[in-house]
Amino acid sequence: MRTLSRFSMLFVFFLVHSDTMNAQTIDTTSTDTIRTYQIDEVVITGTRTYKRIIDVPYSIERVENSQFKFDRKIGVSDVLGTVPGLFLESRYGNHDVRISIRGFGSRSNSGIRGVRILLDGIPESEPDGQTRIEAIDFQSIGSIEIVKGNSSSLYTNAPGGVINFLNDVGFRKTHAVSFNQFGSFDVKQNGFKVGLRTEDFGFLTTYSYHHAHGYRQHSEDYWHILNNVVESATSENSFLRIYGYFVDGLIRLPGSLTKEQFETDPFQANSRDAARDAKRITKKGRLGLSFSTTFGENVNHEIELTGYGTMKYFERASGVYRIINRDGLGATVRYVYHYHLFDRNHEFSIGGDLFSQRGPVEMYQNISGKKGDILSGLTDETIGNVGVYFQHTFNLLPEQMDLLITGRYDKVVFDHKNQILEVQNAVRRFEDFTPKAAVNFKLTPTVAAYASYGLSFDSPAGNELDNFPTSSKPTSLLNPDLQPQKSKNFELGIKGNLLAHRADLFRRIFFEATYFNTTIDDEIVPFEVFGDVFFRNSARTDRSGLEIGVDLELLRGLNAKTAYTFSNFSYDTYLAGSVEFDSLGNLVTINRDFAGNTAPSTPEHLVAFSVSYENNFTEQITSFAKVSYHLASGMYVDDANSEKTEGYNIVNVTLGLDVVVGGLNVLVSFGVNNAFDKTYVAFVNTNSATLEFYEAGEPRNYFGGINVGYTF
Repeated sequence: MRTLSRFSMLFVFFLVHSDTMNAQTIDTTSTDTIRTYQIDEVVITGTRTYKRIIDVPYSIERVENSQFKFDRKIGVSDVLGTVPGLFLESRYGNHDVRISIRGFGSRSNSGIRGVRILLDGIPESEPDGQTRIEAIDFQSIGSIEIVKGNSSSLYTNAPGGVINFLNDVGFRKTHAVSFNQFGSFDVKQNGFKVGLRTEDFGFLTTYSYHHAHGYRQHSEDYWHILNNVVESATSENSFLRIYGYFVDGLIRLPGSLTKEQFETDPFQANSRDAARDAKRITKKGRLGLSFSTTFGENVNHEIELTGYGTMKYFERASGVYRIINRDGLGATVRYVYHYHLFDRNHEFSIGGDLFSQRGPVEMYQNISGKKGDILSGLTDETIGNVGVYFQHTFNLLPEQMDLLITGRYDKVVFDHKNQILEVQNAVRRFEDFTPKAAVNFKLTPTVAAYASYGLSFDSPAGNELDNFPTSSKPTSLLNPDLQPQKSKNFELGIKGNLLAHRADLFRRIFFEATYFNTTIDDEIVPFEVFGDVFFRNSARTDRSGLEIGVDLELLRGLNAKTAYTFSNFSYDTYLAGSVEFDSLGNLVTINRDFAGNTAPSTPEHLVAFSVSYENNFTEQITSFAKVSYHLASGMYVDDANSEKTEGYNIVNVTLGLDVVVGGLNVLVSFGVNNAFDKTYVAFVNTNSATLEFYEAGEPRNYFGGINVGYTF
């Protein structure tokens, strides 16, 4: 009750912006419309501008819920597995997934780093950039925007890109749906979705309950997710929205294994983590209000304003038992001006973001997963970021060539106060300006080439600033030596949509190809000291790669999708110090040169391929079948390149039936993942000093679902 009371007090009345209003005007029930006009969809939040994909000099993909309506919808890898350049490593399902784009995010052994995560345009990422996605309910999601590549000139801590999950508010009619999923390892997910629609009002509410025993020992989890969106057209050109969610859940952590343990039983729990009853208990909520309007004689001015409040309560049982309380307030503002000059249409926008959260962190002894009675530590932590940005699109050639200039100034502040030992109070500030320039050139109205160059700035996350015994100031609460990583990013790409409605073969081809090169100074990487994870800078890293994606309609109803990613990531210079005991038992620091080594936790080759067929038996009955194939080459497990995982290839099969009779809709699905029961390493616990690098992916598992809905 205390948690719910605190959450109810977080209603913050800011006039706010709607990052998704216009994006949802496409009818997400029309698969043909989505497939035909994918390249022309409006992408909003990821690029902070209302433009078609073809007009934006970024590598962008948009996934509609119709594309995964028959699939299992437990984790993010169930819905984003065929996006080129996106690498998903799932530890224990959806709630500790590692998402990396072009290597950004691969350093995180817990949560998501380097990729900005949004829900309805509002940051799910913390002020320091770290993210967990417990609040993302894929039964409620209508579409997902993925912007790949350096986005630091628009967002805080986004060198890898932006992923925006949009709730399904684009429905046109009032409806209600009961969804039920079940599967191997006692997976159960039940809930409902209700959408109310009038001419000027819309309301969406979803509730999901998920429970699973897990495919590894000591990996049970359960989650309650309540999600609500209210929208209203306050005038012809103005929109108001209210967002709210609440999440309550638990996940037990089986831990990582050594190579010997993995080969003996890949699904066992680490005995140390099982004895500790390692787990995370989470309660968090968010309430936001948004407002957007256009005005002016030619309706060429736009204003978007957002305000939101957050409540987060965490319990973490590992080596110690931590209780973390955080309350936060955030706001964003954006102004856009469209103008005509020298017979050209141009666009200028300016905006800002503010997000601050604070609260105490309590530490107790962990007694077999129970909180001890004696308080051993109490720290009041404040984390905040403020940023301002601009972007200007200059039209150089009418309907053909644009120049985009963007820039952002960010300041991230950590203020930790030890409530027991005041001498350990610490403050660290990180700030920088990150510009970017890009050119978009249309070869045809539906094919465009683009190039960009820009800088990025990625400050350490709060947990990455934990101090370690051999730092230059070991008594400080915050690591005084860790610096932000900065990078120079170049990108060259082409994308397009080729349509041939009257052809029997290859009626539609959507393609994209991107080459990128990134040079990172002071890359932040994890390392261990006596079993505890800390972070350090690794000097200079060079990353280059190629992303290719093709989505085509072979015949009417028969579609194929291919994604290939090549990654060549290596350390140019890297002199790493490790703390070890010598032969006499003395503590010494040994420097090792890792220059020329391959960066860990990223496969050199990543392939995803799927073939699907949708057949309309009658106007009321549609069948669906899909076979998908995923391949990943082996990954190094540490900076020393001491061990490398085996590559893997996985085959998944999905079958479905969609029956519509009047307003009644029944959707039945069934599938098998990892059909050939391959044993493989799905997650690498990078740079483990105890050599516990390995975590297994799911063995063969079955799933099914029954959704029953009615449209009024």
